[in-house]
Amino acid sequence: MSWSDHAIWWQVHPLSFLGAEPTALPTDAPPRHRLPVLVDWLDHLVGLGCNGLALGPVFAAETHGYDTTDHFRVDPRLGTEDDLLELVERAAARGVRILFDGVFNHVGRSFAPFVDVTRHGSASPYADWFVPEGDDFRTFEGHSHLVALNHASPAVADHVVAVLDHWLERGIAGWRLDAAYAVPRPFWRTVTERVRSRHPEAWFSGEVIHGDYAAYVTEGGLDSVTQYELWKAIWSSLNDRNPHELAWALKRHNAMVGTFAPQTFVGNHDVTRVASRLHEPRHLAHALTVLFTVGGTPSVYAGDERAWPGVKEERAGGDDAIRPAFPASPSGLGSDGLPVERLHRTLVGIRRRHSWLVRAQTRVHTLDNTVLSYTLTAPDSGSAVAVALNFGLAPATADIPAASWTCAAGDASVEPATGSVSLPPLGWFIATTSGANIAARRAGHLSGP
Repeated sequence: MSWSDHAIWWQVHPLSFLGAEPTALPTDAPPRHRLPVLVDWLDHLVGLGCNGLALGPVFAAETHGYDTTDHFRVDPRLGTEDDLLELVERAAARGVRILFDGVFNHVGRSFAPFVDVTRHGSASPYADWFVPEGDDFRTFEGHSHLVALNHASPAVADHVVAVLDHWLERGIAGWRLDAAYAVPRPFWRTVTERVRSRHPEAWFSGEVIHGDYAAYVTEGGLDSVTQYELWKAIWSSLNDRNPHELAWALKRHNAMVGTFAPQTFVGNHDVTRVASRLHEPRHLAHALTVLFTVGGTPSVYAGDERAWPGVKEERAGGDDAIRPAFPASPSGLGSDGLPVERLHRTLVGIRRRHSWLVRAQTRVHTLDNTVLSYTLTAPDSGSAVAVALNFGLAPATADIPAASWTCAAGDASVEPATGSVSLPPLGWFIATTSGANIAARRAGHLSGP
């Protein structure tokens, strides 16, 4: 297994997390040394059981970070390159890898090559970096302040390779590639192959919201993509009390896991927080159980481990509620949401003790109007994890294969001789077994995905 198969990320959007100014500092302003604050959060990250820090944009930008103006310069609102490299070094000392967020589909209008093009037109050496469109240039999804790069230009590929190499050489472990779905897959293949020749252990995860997820791995050369299908199915099926939607998504998820380990999540910096998304607060345990038991590379969005609320709105400033500033240290979190943090610790602990889950296939055993149960089995040792979820308000039963199960978490009980799980209303259950003694008891079980 590679290091990425053991990764569990804690995701932070640095500009908002650290309370940075909403727009770029004046050019003559001194840098604000905010990045060192993140060093004090490493204990919190490790305490959760995570071993990776996934940073949102840290490069010079105009506003929220996704309007980059210089990929080689740390945003002065966050500090200096020395601040950033110290964070990388201090994290490495704790066994924590750093993931950077690279925005290579588009740039801000203050990006120096684009400024040169606006001044000199076709005479600019950067003229082929952008695509003229009408009396302007192509932009990203109608956002006039985000100018799309021309991915047919070899010079753009050279620039992206140079940026990826630059920061990998300084100790980061990989990249989240923003808006990867908007970039031609052959571009990613060209770039990642060139970078891997120097950094063979680098991990690349693309933001893909819809489409052929696996193609970004098989054709684009990425290692992983964001699993939005599963994210949507988790909260939607719980809100509708419809396990069938989640079971269908798990079937599709299995097909992905057969090719790569998707990046799984129930929250991130772009979506309404899971605590606000779910209609029934007690369903949060169900959502987290799925996240930490199914195949993939899981991530936790900072604040979700305390069940912080936040609703994304489609307007200017609509991300503010889901990207609040954090206290200077974990001690400032107080006790609110502490039971949810303890639940995260428990579930992450189960995941870390069963690292083979990263590429495990899910097999459904019970699926009805309110109940879903499934198992995952290690290919070599016969070790297994079983999950039973009651979406409904009445007691229910679920079936798992008969085995010497040990309850790992949850509020249900299992009869080992029959594999019958008794679930209270809104109950959930995780069990494990270390032997290869699972009875292949097919009768009465649904043939799972």
